Amino acid sequence: MLFKLTTWNINSVRLRIELVAKFLEEVQPDVLCLQETKTPDDAFPLKRLKQLGYEHIAIAGQKGYHGVAIISKLPFESSNVRVFCENLDSRHISVAFGASAGMAVPLIVHNFYVPAGGDIPDPVANPKFAHKLQFLDEMKACEPLHPRNDARHILVGDLNVAPHENDVWSHKQLIKIVSHTPIECEKLLAVQSEGGWIDVARERIPMSEKIYTWWSYRAADWTAANRGRRLDHIWVSSAMKDMIRDFTVTREARSWERPSDHVPVTTVLEL
Repeated sequence: MLFKLTTWNINSVRLRIELVAKFLEEVQPDVLCLQETKTPDDAFPLKRLKQLGYEHIAIAGQKGYHGVAIISKLPFESSNVRVFCENLDSRHISVAFGASAGMAVPLIVHNFYVPAGGDIPDPVANPKFAHKLQFLDEMKACEPLHPRNDARHILVGDLNVAPHENDVWSHKQLIKIVSHTPIECEKLLAVQSEGGWIDVARERIPMSEKIYTWWSYRAADWTAANRGRRLDHIWVSSAMKDMIRDFTVTREARSWERPSDHVPVTTVLEL
């Protein structure tokens, strides 16, 4: 079966629910993973999403900040929320798909919103940056994020790190900017290595090519400046490497009315 999955930092799901609806109607992913939903669970726009055919929804939200959700056409067997840094701040949710979704082999999807880390890349001077580094360390050490042998896992989300030189518009100018500092890049790549994860974007697109998924609101004309970063990621477990069939970045979504500063990132897998 072909399985299409999208990750998108929506920057308020209630504010941008019609953009979500537009995307779901046009692209029709089987699963949409959202980050920075910024809404408590009891205010999540479930009704609108179910009208669009996405009846299976797992959410971990809070008022005004953070928040993650997995929205699916396919039923899942279970969902789970994991706490990092002893902080109940709605930064992870996972679901497990099985026979009810037509899958002979179970599939687990992890959705993350890694802390942004503030503006100062110094863990002593900036507690937000210290939190981010600790979060990445805990991801690396987290046993459920170490899929082995034939286990089918997907890890997606706004990981808030652009780990490679061509994941940013200027490696030279951003090397001391939070999201592309050497320590962040090293720690995210250590998470990837420890879990044996395959970075779908870089599996499909050579390291020599630029890839961006985020453009700052501060740019007067984001298209002209094109100062992007690749902060949004899709990783698959090593057992799924040969199942990757497609990878796309919906760049045009950055120009939609009242857009998120992130755009949807989608993969197609043949399970």
